[in-house]
Amino acid sequence: MIEFKDVSFTYSNGVDALNNINLRINDGEFAFIVGNSGAGKSTVVKLLLREVAATSGCVYVNGYNLKKIRKSQVPKLRRTIGVVFQDFRLIPSMTVYDNVAFVLRVIDAPRRYIRKRVPYVINLVGLREKARSYPSELSGGEQQRVALARALANDPALIIADEPTGNIDPELSYEIVELLKEINRCGTTVIMVTHEHELVRYFGGRIINLTAGGIAFDDVIGGSDERK
Repeated sequence: MIEFKDVSFTYSNGVDALNNINLRINDGEFAFIVGNSGAGKSTVVKLLLREVAATSGCVYVNGYNLKKIRKSQVPKLRRTIGVVFQDFRLIPSMTVYDNVAFVLRVIDAPRRYIRKRVPYVINLVGLREKARSYPSELSGGEQQRVALARALANDPALIIADEPTGNIDPELSYEIVELLKEINRCGTTVIMVTHEHELVRYFGGRIINLTAGGIAFDDVIGGSDERK
């Protein structure tokens, strides 16, 4: 469960990024967070990952109170979250398999678990035949699928997809969201941050629209079933 209670955040330069946000996303939900540049979307992600702390109010993520969390607990919090970035952030010298396995190796996961888990998530995103390929040998859409597999590697309770379709072809964007929807149907909470309103209108669901650091809209809408 994710909850923001009266959360505000002000950057050191005096910019107010969030103003008294109240928000709850239950376990197993899929939510789009939308808004123009500067609306506060990136700040929400930073707060969820405890890269920054709220100026006021409380943030709760996966059982952690981020106002009271100790520095030593932050890595444990982040192990419950998988993150998919716009720019993929793959290691170019590693194969698809090793890029996914890397996140498990750094937390000293058992080798037996790695050998079982990595092929499973690579297959889940449809890249079984690309396991020994390098990022430079993949298309943009395939690289984003690797990034998604990597986010899933540790079986997180929450996936944060931060503008995951920003660097891929429009048609492939729908495939990435379909994958995220499928992952959500398996029980994982998914938050997708995006500025692509056409995608949001097509898929529908819970939409949280940020404007000038506040929540302008938070409701469930139906999909359009029409791609543009």
